[in-house]
Amino acid sequence: MTLIECVPNFSEGRDKSKVDQIKSAISAIPTVRILDVEMDSNHNRSVITFVCDDGKAVEAAFAGIKKAAELIDMDKHTGEHPRFGAADVIPFVPLDDTKMSRCVQLARELGKRVGDELNIPVFLYAEAATRPERADLAAIRNKSFQYEQLKGAIKEEKWKPDFGPSEVGKAGASIIGARDFLIAYNVNLNISDVEIGKKIASALRARDGGLTFVKALAFYLKDRNIVQISMNLTNFRKTPIYRAYELVKLEASRYGAYPIESEIVGLVPEQALIDAAKFYLQLNGFDEHNLIERKINENVSE
Repeated sequence: MTLIECVPNFSEGRDKSKVDQIKSAISAIPTVRILDVEMDSNHNRSVITFVCDDGKAVEAAFAGIKKAAELIDMDKHTGEHPRFGAADVIPFVPLDDTKMSRCVQLARELGKRVGDELNIPVFLYAEAATRPERADLAAIRNKSFQYEQLKGAIKEEKWKPDFGPSEVGKAGASIIGARDFLIAYNVNLNISDVEIGKKIASALRARDGGLTFVKALAFYLKDRNIVQISMNLTNFRKTPIYRAYELVKLEASRYGAYPIESEIVGLVPEQALIDAAKFYLQLNGFDEHNLIERKINENVSE
């Protein structure tokens, strides 16, 4: 069996009943295991992480997209996070010995089915992109170009979808792709001035000369009156969590600000946290196989 991870992002983070219905639609498909569900009311967004046999990956993701399209009206949606549609971004991630090429194939199969059967415009991104300018998700959908802007621009050649119609309904559009594992990592600051946050985010972003493998945006969290630096770490081995956190702290200090907390959205590789522990505890010669949980798992599996 070839194992696939899928991490669909849905434009609903306030109504748990709707998210539960989407989760149920996905989990009803054989071999699917739901690993995690995250909801954020400020972003009005949820992330459902599941794994399954690669033969069921398209069916499971399609079930979630279909249910989201039934439940979420993008004309009524508001939230801090950029979004194109009810089922906003759907990436396939290879696990174990699964090849990236298999995830690309699945992404394109899903895109065609969503376009043909649900009449939803689909844009392929990352490794599945058919246009080089769409490889970067931020080049497709960002804070300046979202659902509302796409409605007027989709008939232009530049915005012609890979699958589906050149018109946007209430379910919006979906962005489907294949990528490696990433860590969604947020740092909350003790300030309310989002313009300062934008300067900090810019200093972090790879495309603006910051850290390689970091994408960053700044958001104002109204319910807490604070600024959040929201990051995607696309290669945690080369740009680890602790390095991103330390640069946020350093840049924030220029404005008299500082982090009050950080959070990981969704799942995280064990190694990423071990690396952070090594850095902050200055562990010398630490053998990761001395972790008691690893020893127990090794002995149980034997």
